Amino acid sequence: MNYPRDMIGYADSPPAARWPGGARVALQFVVNYEEGGENNILHGDDASEAFLSEIVGAQPYRGARHFNMESIYEYGSRAGFWRLHRMFTEREIPVTVFAVAMAMQRNPRAVEAMLAAGWEIASHGYRWIDYQFVPEELELEHMRRAVEIHAEIAGAPPRGFYLGRTSPNTHRLTAEHGDFAYSADSYADDLPYWTRAYAKPLLLVPYTLDANDMRFATAQGFNSGEQFYRYLKDALDALLAEGETHAKMMSVGLHCRLAGRPGRAAALARFLDDVRAHPQVWLARRIDIAEHWRKNFPAEKS
Repeated sequence: MNYPRDMIGYADSPPAARWPGGARVALQFVVNYEEGGENNILHGDDASEAFLSEIVGAQPYRGARHFNMESIYEYGSRAGFWRLHRMFTEREIPVTVFAVAMAMQRNPRAVEAMLAAGWEIASHGYRWIDYQFVPEELELEHMRRAVEIHAEIAGAPPRGFYLGRTSPNTHRLTAEHGDFAYSADSYADDLPYWTRAYAKPLLLVPYTLDANDMRFATAQGFNSGEQFYRYLKDALDALLAEGETHAKMMSVGLHCRLAGRPGRAAALARFLDDVRAHPQVWLARRIDIAEHWRKNFPAEKS
């Protein structure tokens, strides 16, 4: 039977990742920059945003602005981003930003700070909206618009892509129309992998929804910084143990309006201090991991 999903992957024989320096874990931090690209009638949307905020279980306001929701998102761009920026730059820990193009347009000063820090800025699409039922031609138009705006503001087109709230067409559009080194729109593995389900091979560098501060904004998620810290530490410890025989990758997802709050940032700071000098951890940008994989495990040999 022709089944379009790969349920097997690397199975019990994952490739030897050969991370630089013999590291057991490639650890990658993502800062999601979405503020200013979310659902809002000011942006031409039908309703206000209701996703990933302090208002757990929020409902969209049809045809109206939601000032409390707007201010929560504004915190991310006004204060949270700069707190995370200081934390990572002071420790010289590399970062990949998943940046929404419309959000970049509304805060070029933040983009300048990302570039000055040497952070990778990957595309997070044109809008921070759910594309599940967006027509294919509009999704492709948004992808192209995102790349164009990104190149204009950041000085170069993005090499990585993560839409996040995807449609069934996203992978195919990314593979066949995007000129990207990788996509992060997968949660399927602890290592990068290639898919050949489309006209062009697509390298997937999986992301995470568990080691992610979004759990502060969901039911049955983290309710204290200590829970977040323990989860990150346990995940890293488990992967380090596995890495004695099979090296792995770990992603940590952050949002300016969530992890950028002081109580959560303090817990994140403890984890950053744990890992920044760890001899068995390779702290990398996502593009660094993708380039390593493309060099050592090219599509034609994988």
